[in-house]
Amino acid sequence: MSLLELIATADERGLAASAVGCLDRCLPQPVDGADPDPLRPLWAGCADAAAWPERLAEVRAALDAAADEEGAAPRIRKLLGEAPADRAAPELREWADACSLLALEVHLDPDTAPGAGTETARRRRAGDPDGAGPLPAGELRRQVRILEMLAATADAASAGAGLRQVLEASAEGQRVLRAAVSRRARRDPDERSWA
Repeated sequence: MSLLELIATADERGLAASAVGCLDRCLPQPVDGADPDPLRPLWAGCADAAAWPERLAEVRAALDAAADEEGAAPRIRKLLGEAPADRAAPELREWADACSLLALEVHLDPDTAPGAGTETARRRRAGDPDGAGPLPAGELRRQVRILEMLAATADAASAGAGLRQVLEASAEGQRVLRAAVSRRARRDPDERSWA
């Protein structure tokens, strides 16, 4: 199945967790003294739908207070501001889709022409891998794997294990992106990057 098909069929837990994972992977390297894991409270909201509104408000407040303007941080704050407070809301699928798109755009090669990133990312999600570099291809595979893991662990008995696997996959993806951004910055110190 393509990533878009998986998003279209995911349950609310899968949508919430995949979206939070996408945003988590895009967070810029924290500055000294900043919370290294500002989205951690929202992962608890993925496990417990009743906790989602409170956890979402907590994360929004923390990121707004940090007011980080580097990389993808402003777009992450914007998407968190648009996240539905009710996980059962139909808008959740739309929000998860937007988070997926942001993650793929962040992983695109910095040489991608301005404005071309969104269209390129949309094609990748629909199943067209043509011209995907290793970073966006890896993120696409990660998003598919995460949604498949969540679907496979949808029953109550394995739901917690599924979220732990997603958290681990997202943490690994975050390390990969930060390493790539670090390498780019060493190559071209004047280059501004998404993440």
